[in-house]
Amino acid sequence: MKAIHLTSYGSPAENLKLVDVSEPSAPASNEVLIRVEYSPINMSDLMLAQGIYFLRPSLPAIVGGEGVGTVVAIGEKVANVKVGDRVTIPFGTYSWAEKIVAPSNKLFVVPENMDPKQSSMLTINPITAVLLLSEFTKLQKDSWVAFNAGNSGVGRSLIAIAKSRGIKTVAIVRRPELIDELKRLGANVVVVDSGSMPSEVVRETGDAKISLGFDAVGGAATDSLASVLAYEGQIVVFGLMSGKPGLVGPGNLVGKKMTVKGFWMFYEEFLEKHPAAAKEAALVMQSGKLKLPIDGIYPLSKLKDAVEHAQRGGKVLLDFN
Repeated sequence: MKAIHLTSYGSPAENLKLVDVSEPSAPASNEVLIRVEYSPINMSDLMLAQGIYFLRPSLPAIVGGEGVGTVVAIGEKVANVKVGDRVTIPFGTYSWAEKIVAPSNKLFVVPENMDPKQSSMLTINPITAVLLLSEFTKLQKDSWVAFNAGNSGVGRSLIAIAKSRGIKTVAIVRRPELIDELKRLGANVVVVDSGSMPSEVVRETGDAKISLGFDAVGGAATDSLASVLAYEGQIVVFGLMSGKPGLVGPGNLVGKKMTVKGFWMFYEEFLEKHPAAAKEAALVMQSGKLKLPIDGIYPLSKLKDAVEHAQRGGKVLLDFN
């Protein structure tokens, strides 16, 4: 069968190779065999291939952090899924192969009417959004949160999931042409990162107290985010799209008595919360209020093109069908 091996760390486009490997063994007790359908190329996959992510498997290795597939065989003692169920690929099981074996107790069964392409993107960005909204400050209805990278997968997920909870959002973007689109998706305020941003946020929110901000960018964007937060506000850093360390100047960090925390959805304390988070995110997806954009779908034979596309930007799916 076909699989994708990371052969060495460095250039993803050069070192991710389509290879022939043996079929997996029959699933053992509490395991299932999954035929993979779709898997996205996420930023975390590219970072892993570059050797700069938190995970570093021994090479060569099958990689791929997310995906969806259909259960084709089950081992003994499996009671939570059945043959024919569509399931998401769990953390700890790499997804870039035509068939994989996974532990049954970590599987999330996708609702029957959910699009498999959207389902393949359920378990990283939407779950991240649910956890960010749940784990740091007790947010009430009509509470405000702010975040940069408003057009990203997490940003769009935050908009939809926050709206479903009655939480209001300030989405920060880099391009003005994104404003109307994100407002149509449900963002309450969308602003371009600029020197006038703090005063715009005050005007657009009615000078609302914003105590929680989510930073996916790093660099100077972190301080820009801090500038719209209230006294004793909290920044949760979960990404570094700029590739630069987040910077918060003393005017915000000290003057506002601000707290900065790091977040990774795979911290031990969050793993047991993934199933409930996936269920909530799936309901929002089912409703049609969260639909993540897809910029390209590539067969495995076009792997290098797919990786290069993902590196340029935009969500790319690998089609294992």
